[in-house]
Amino acid sequence: MLTDLSIRDYAIVQRLDIELHTGMTCVTGETGAGKSIMLDALGLCLGDRADAKAVRAGADRAEVSALFSVEHLPEAQAWLDQAALLEGHECLVRRTVTSDGRSRAFINGSPATLAQCKELGELLVDLHSQHAHQSLLRRSVQRELLDAFSGTSEDALAVAEEATSIRGLKHELETLRSSSNEIAERKDLLNYQIDELAALSLGDAELESLEADQTVLSNATWIIETVHAIAEQCASLSDQLRSSVSQLSDDRLGSKIEDSRELVSSSQIQLDEAASEMRRFLDGVELDPQRLGEVEGRLDSAYSLARKHRIRPEELSGHLDTLSTELENLEHGSQRLDELEAEIQTRHTHWAQSAKALTDQRKQGARRLAERTMELLAQLAMERCEVDIGFIDINAEKLDPRGLEEIEIWIATNPGSQPGPLNKVVSGGELSRISLALQVAVADKATAPTMIFDEVDTGVGGAVADVVGRLLRTLADNVQVLCVTHLPQVAAKGHQHIQVSKTGDHVITTSLQYLSDEERVEELSRMLGGAVVTDATRQNARELIAAT
Repeated sequence: MLTDLSIRDYAIVQRLDIELHTGMTCVTGETGAGKSIMLDALGLCLGDRADAKAVRAGADRAEVSALFSVEHLPEAQAWLDQAALLEGHECLVRRTVTSDGRSRAFINGSPATLAQCKELGELLVDLHSQHAHQSLLRRSVQRELLDAFSGTSEDALAVAEEATSIRGLKHELETLRSSSNEIAERKDLLNYQIDELAALSLGDAELESLEADQTVLSNATWIIETVHAIAEQCASLSDQLRSSVSQLSDDRLGSKIEDSRELVSSSQIQLDEAASEMRRFLDGVELDPQRLGEVEGRLDSAYSLARKHRIRPEELSGHLDTLSTELENLEHGSQRLDELEAEIQTRHTHWAQSAKALTDQRKQGARRLAERTMELLAQLAMERCEVDIGFIDINAEKLDPRGLEEIEIWIATNPGSQPGPLNKVVSGGELSRISLALQVAVADKATAPTMIFDEVDTGVGGAVADVVGRLLRTLADNVQVLCVTHLPQVAAKGHQHIQVSKTGDHVITTSLQYLSDEERVEELSRMLGGAVVTDATRQNARELIAAT
């Protein structure tokens, strides 16, 4: 349940901290006082779209925090645990919006996405808005109400997602079929290119080796002459140093010259080794015009293919692998077509079975929903009203995300009359009562611990309003109920009463306060009598409270 709500610089609220309780809490106030601001702020906290206009004039940012108790909410705890956001038995959801429209969300102090806030919010709060009367005229809303009542919302979502997925596979299949000619042309080109690259058969490191061989073969004469001359110089210098080592070995020079003698000796040895290494190198160098021609021909082929494929020569080997992989994938194109057709058929059959099971569950729920709605309508002075929930068949071949049927609520307001769609047979006042009955019926099955009703009693009054209040209070036996209302008959049924008021002359702000017993009498008197509050209206207010 919602335990605390904190609002900072939101709309015309400068600072608001309110503690919420169990049972039914009624929110009242004069028109324009901002009764719905608390609910709008809560909606923002739970993932509604952010608007820079929501920031109070003159403030840099708005901030809303909502604290929920999740002690007895295993589904919410499981969601938080899976998201690594579970911290004890409380959950704090916070949202900030800056004056330039940027927003951030946090769950238990950790950054969160709006999608996460929405998912969590659906487990914590169920909102019934004052606009539900108009939205009820849409078939999609009627279907959602039936699924909520029947407990088939998750099944309906699974059917919709599977239909969308299969449609994606069908699109892929049609794309493959329509591009079969292009695929054939591409395969021919790939075969030609692969044969060309395979004929070259260039190894991974071969290009570097060929370029090194070309350098040596094309400069063989100069290399032989130059290296041979240097080797002879090294041999001559070695002979000179050998003579020097002999002279430095004379005992007359003493022991102090020994280090110098060893250095000269080491140099002489290194010159011998260098000369030997150069002779071995020359053994591998030969004048071979034929081999040079072969190397240069192979390099020319490699460079030409690289230019043709618009790649670097060293990429030729990898490019062959890439083209071969693409050809292999295309070769499997026909196999993919067969696989797609089989997969679509299998999944379509399974989808049809799931959709049929959903239909059966919906029909069972539809009977119960119609009966429950008529029971509630009887309490709302529409006891002669008959409710039927129609199923409009949809061809299974269409793979409609809605399933095998569209849902439409049919109403007959007078006995013996033919039931018809809501928008054809009911007046505005009747629609509001039918909408309320449906919302209460669905609320009976609600799993969210907090239910919010935002002026759902619009269009009713008198004895019917009293019934509305009693229905909402009955709901509060099982869940926390917040009700924004303009009807004293409804407000009198609350366990708690919050009054919303505006203060200030130049800078208008909204404030909320819990009413004492006497303050509650005065507020109900205002709602009953308007600007003039008399002893009679006060007595009437006390009678409304006493009748709870």
